[in-house]
Amino acid sequence: MEEASMKANLVSARKPARRVLIGSFIALTSLLAACGNDKIDSRASVETEAPMSNETATDAPQRIISLSPTHTEILYAIGAGDQVIAVDSMSNYPAESAAVLTEISAYEPNVEAISALEPDLVVIGDDFSGLAERLTAIGIKSWVSPAPLTLDEAYQQIDDLGQVVGHADEAMSVTQKMKDDITGIVSGIEAPATPVSYYHELDDTYYTVTSNTFIGSIYELFGMRNIADVTEGDTDYPQLSAEFIVSQDPNLIFLADVNCCGATAEKVAARPGWSGLAAVVSGNVVSLDDDIASRWGPRLVDYVQLVADGLSAFVKSQG
Repeated sequence: MEEASMKANLVSARKPARRVLIGSFIALTSLLAACGNDKIDSRASVETEAPMSNETATDAPQRIISLSPTHTEILYAIGAGDQVIAVDSMSNYPAESAAVLTEISAYEPNVEAISALEPDLVVIGDDFSGLAERLTAIGIKSWVSPAPLTLDEAYQQIDDLGQVVGHADEAMSVTQKMKDDITGIVSGIEAPATPVSYYHELDDTYYTVTSNTFIGSIYELFGMRNIADVTEGDTDYPQLSAEFIVSQDPNLIFLADVNCCGATAEKVAARPGWSGLAAVVSGNVVSLDDDIASRWGPRLVDYVQLVADGLSAFVKSQG
């Protein structure tokens, strides 16, 4: 718990929200580990006050606030963008959401600011602050949907949100296309007989994920081996040491800290002892868009494609 608390309190002048996000993941997983659980259960959410049946166009909420970048992307993708009156400070996609961008924080939400906008539904991701209960106390409906653990859960969240906001058919179309696209991407890659090892970097202090996480499940689609799995610690978001990473010598390095921390293949190669890593020598350091790698909505297809491209490039580099 101490390490998690310290990480959560690290604030970078470059991207403070990124530090809070990673700190929140680590704090929550450490808390659950202390209680005897080794992964986040996305189904253990605060009970929603939102209707769960399929809403008609007239009954569906018309003044929606989204406090989750992932769900903001979903709302626009399923055709509910016109119903969104405000989004949190980190919801920067799609471009249309800029018209309703606010300074409301998804991690430390201001109930008064939310209430002043007179929403008829507030969409919440991981409810770290107990926001749903506070909104219920003042008569505002909310829909809570924590981060998924699997692709099936991600698809289900999109379908469920579509029902809640009156766009069930559109949501089902989105998820079906996602399923078809991802199946096509995975089947188009012939993975090597020996699992390809990888390191997924969350930030420049070497925080990463294990295969028990949603991110880890994406790499498992391709039969890849996560070097963090051998740590066997009490969190699925461990902080590795540079020495450990070098000792594991991963075939592929995926950088999900390009936007937040300015990570590049060149900077990775310049780290002490890293120039001889297999991934660096063979040019298999893959830069990811931080948002795409951490928002598990419609752009999951893009993430899977980036992983597939990285794996394909590795296979080619091996002759």
